[in-house]
Amino acid sequence: MRTILLGAAALALAFAAPALAHDPDEAVAKSPPAAPYQQVSKLVKLPDFIPGLGQLFVDPASLPAGPFLAYDRDGALVSTIYMVPVADLNPDTSFDNLAVPGGTVDHVDIYYNAGHPGVEVPHAHIVLWHVAADEEARVGQ
Repeated sequence: MRTILLGAAALALAFAAPALAHDPDEAVAKSPPAAPYQQVSKLVKLPDFIPGLGQLFVDPASLPAGPFLAYDRDGALVSTIYMVPVADLNPDTSFDNLAVPGGTVDHVDIYYNAGHPGVEVPHAHIVLWHVAADEEARVGQ
Protein backbone atom coordinates (compact mmCIF):
# COMPACT_ATOMS: atom_id res chain seq x y z
CA MET A 1 0.00 0.00 0.00
CA ARG A 2 2.89 2.38 0.75
CA THR A 3 4.18 2.05 -2.81
CA ILE A 4 0.73 2.83 -4.15
CA LEU A 5 0.44 5.93 -1.97
CA LEU A 6 3.91 7.12 -2.97
CA GLY A 7 2.91 6.69 -6.60
CA ALA A 8 -0.29 8.59 -5.88
CA ALA A 9 1.70 11.38 -4.22
CA ALA A 10 3.86 11.73 -7.33
CA LEU A 11 0.69 11.74 -9.40
CA ALA A 12 -0.77 14.51 -7.24
CA LEU A 13 2.29 16.67 -7.81
CA ALA A 14 1.87 16.15 -11.53
CA PHE A 15 -1.75 17.32 -11.25
CA ALA A 16 -0.88 20.36 -9.17
CA ALA A 17 2.12 21.64 -11.12
CA PRO A 18 0.30 22.93 -14.21
CA ALA A 19 -2.46 24.46 -12.12
CA LEU A 20 -0.39 26.71 -9.92
CA ALA A 21 -0.43 29.76 -12.16
CA HIS A 22 -3.91 30.09 -13.61
CA ASP A 23 -7.44 30.91 -12.57
CA PRO A 24 -10.40 28.56 -12.90
CA ASP A 25 -11.97 28.15 -16.28
CA GLU A 26 -15.09 30.37 -16.29
CA ALA A 27 -17.15 27.44 -17.58
CA VAL A 28 -16.57 25.58 -14.29
CA ALA A 29 -16.16 28.33 -11.67
CA LYS A 30 -19.81 28.14 -10.55
CA SER A 31 -22.27 25.28 -10.29
CA PRO A 32 -23.55 23.90 -12.53
CA PRO A 33 -20.55 23.72 -14.86
CA ALA A 34 -20.98 23.85 -18.62
CA ALA A 35 -21.43 20.73 -20.76
CA PRO A 36 -20.13 18.07 -20.99
CA TYR A 37 -20.16 17.98 -17.16
CA GLN A 38 -23.18 16.29 -15.58
CA GLN A 39 -24.30 16.02 -11.97
CA VAL A 40 -22.95 12.75 -10.58
CA SER A 41 -26.07 12.11 -8.48
CA LYS A 42 -28.10 12.01 -11.70
CA LEU A 43 -25.73 9.42 -13.23
CA VAL A 44 -25.29 7.01 -10.31
CA LYS A 45 -26.92 6.32 -6.96
CA LEU A 46 -25.14 8.94 -4.82
CA PRO A 47 -26.55 11.89 -2.84
CA ASP A 48 -26.68 15.35 -4.43
CA PHE A 49 -24.21 16.62 -1.81
CA ILE A 50 -21.53 14.39 -0.25
CA PRO A 51 -20.19 15.70 3.08
CA GLY A 52 -16.46 16.26 2.77
CA LEU A 53 -16.56 16.33 -1.04
CA GLY A 54 -19.51 18.55 -1.98
CA GLN A 55 -21.77 18.45 -5.04
CA LEU A 56 -19.98 16.52 -7.78
CA PHE A 57 -20.06 16.90 -11.55
CA VAL A 58 -18.17 14.84 -14.14
CA ASP A 59 -17.89 14.40 -17.89
CA PRO A 60 -19.24 10.83 -18.22
CA ALA A 61 -16.70 10.13 -20.98
CA SER A 62 -13.89 10.61 -18.43
CA LEU A 63 -15.09 7.90 -16.02
CA PRO A 64 -13.88 6.30 -13.88
CA ALA A 65 -10.96 8.65 -13.16
CA GLY A 66 -12.51 12.05 -13.88
CA PRO A 67 -11.81 14.90 -13.23
CA PHE A 68 -14.78 15.39 -10.92
CA LEU A 69 -15.62 19.00 -10.07
CA ALA A 70 -16.72 19.59 -6.47
CA TYR A 71 -18.81 22.56 -5.37
CA ASP A 72 -19.84 23.87 -1.96
CA ARG A 73 -23.49 24.54 -1.05
CA ASP A 74 -23.19 28.08 -2.47
CA GLY A 75 -22.16 26.71 -5.86
CA ALA A 76 -18.49 27.76 -5.66
CA LEU A 77 -15.87 25.35 -7.02
CA VAL A 78 -13.78 24.05 -4.11
CA SER A 79 -11.85 21.13 -5.58
CA THR A 80 -11.04 18.97 -8.57
CA ILE A 81 -11.00 15.27 -7.77
CA TYR A 82 -9.51 12.32 -9.60
CA MET A 83 -10.60 8.80 -8.61
CA VAL A 84 -7.82 6.60 -9.93
CA PRO A 85 -8.35 2.82 -9.73
CA VAL A 86 -5.65 1.24 -7.56
CA ALA A 87 -5.04 -1.31 -10.34
CA ASP A 88 -3.93 1.58 -12.58
CA LEU A 89 -1.29 2.80 -10.12
CA ASN A 90 1.53 0.66 -11.47
CA PRO A 91 4.74 1.05 -13.48
CA ASP A 92 2.94 0.21 -16.75
CA THR A 93 0.42 3.08 -16.53
CA SER A 94 1.13 6.78 -16.82
CA PHE A 95 -1.16 9.77 -16.54
CA ASP A 96 -0.12 12.62 -18.82
CA ASN A 97 -1.57 16.08 -19.46
CA LEU A 98 -4.32 15.77 -16.87
CA ALA A 99 -6.73 18.67 -16.73
CA VAL A 100 -7.12 20.86 -13.68
CA PRO A 101 -10.05 23.02 -14.78
CA GLY A 102 -10.41 24.50 -11.31
CA GLY A 103 -7.25 26.59 -11.58
CA THR A 104 -4.92 27.27 -8.68
CA VAL A 105 -4.30 24.33 -6.36
CA ASP A 106 -3.83 25.28 -2.70
CA HIS A 107 -3.11 21.77 -1.41
CA VAL A 108 -3.66 18.10 -2.24
CA ASP A 109 -5.23 15.25 -0.24
CA ILE A 110 -4.87 11.59 -1.24
CA TYR A 111 -6.76 8.74 0.35
CA TYR A 112 -7.93 5.21 -0.37
CA ASN A 113 -11.56 4.35 -1.12
CA ALA A 114 -12.81 0.74 -1.36
CA GLY A 115 -15.36 1.68 -4.01
CA HIS A 116 -18.77 3.34 -4.34
CA PRO A 117 -21.45 3.82 -7.02
CA GLY A 118 -19.83 5.23 -10.13
CA VAL A 119 -16.34 3.98 -9.25
CA GLU A 120 -16.99 0.53 -7.80
CA VAL A 121 -13.38 -0.69 -7.80
CA PRO A 122 -10.83 0.19 -5.07
CA HIS A 123 -9.33 3.56 -5.96
CA ALA A 124 -7.40 6.56 -4.69
CA HIS A 125 -9.18 9.88 -4.28
CA ILE A 126 -6.76 12.61 -5.31
CA VAL A 127 -8.34 15.86 -4.18
CA LEU A 128 -6.86 19.06 -5.61
CA TRP A 129 -8.20 21.74 -3.28
CA HIS A 130 -8.77 25.19 -4.76
CA VAL A 131 -9.49 26.61 -1.30
CA ALA A 132 -7.27 26.82 1.79
CA ALA A 133 -7.34 23.92 4.26
CA ASP A 134 -9.26 26.01 6.80
CA GLU A 135 -11.99 26.55 4.17
CA GLU A 136 -12.58 22.84 3.54
CA ALA A 137 -15.38 22.98 6.09
CA ARG A 138 -17.45 24.59 3.30
CA VAL A 139 -18.09 21.05 2.07
CA GLY A 140 -18.33 19.44 5.49
CA GLN A 141 -22.07 19.29 6.10
